[in-house]
Amino acid sequence: MFVDTDPYPFTKVLEEAYPQIKRELLALSQETFQAWPERFLYGVGWDVFGLQAFGQKIEENCKKCPETFRAVSQVPKMTTAGFSKLQPGTEIVPHQGYTNQVLRCHLGLITPKDCALKVGEETRSWEEGKCFIFDDTVLHSAWNRSDSQRIVLLIDFER
Repeated sequence: MFVDTDPYPFTKVLEEAYPQIKRELLALSQETFQAWPERFLYGVGWDVFGLQAFGQKIEENCKKCPETFRAVSQVPKMTTAGFSKLQPGTEIVPHQGYTNQVLRCHLGLITPKDCALKVGEETRSWEEGKCFIFDDTVLHSAWNRSDSQRIVLLIDFER
């Protein structure tokens, strides 16, 4: 299920930082992205550039994106943050997160048409510069049916 962003003021901070975040994203080499580890969910075409993973800051990557890390550091109880890229034609099969102790936020950065996230029975498309939050313990799937990359800033935070 999607969650109302109003109780989470950090979403406004992220949206205001969108221009700087996108600028840092575009300056990254494509080779710095790594395949999302759970390949059984998608096959190929889902890559990430981590800033923080399971509470541990990834120093080298944060140095490449200091404004982005500054923005995500405003998220209370943030556990994971990074860029999530779906290549054209990539589909992530329906799956559920492992713990109900976190929520997931996405900030749209590069959001072509024909890309969407389905959480439960609701489907939403990303918008550049806008956040949404969802409960990833609810069955969800994502797809990029466009001819260009979809990239979001992905942040997990404790409820």
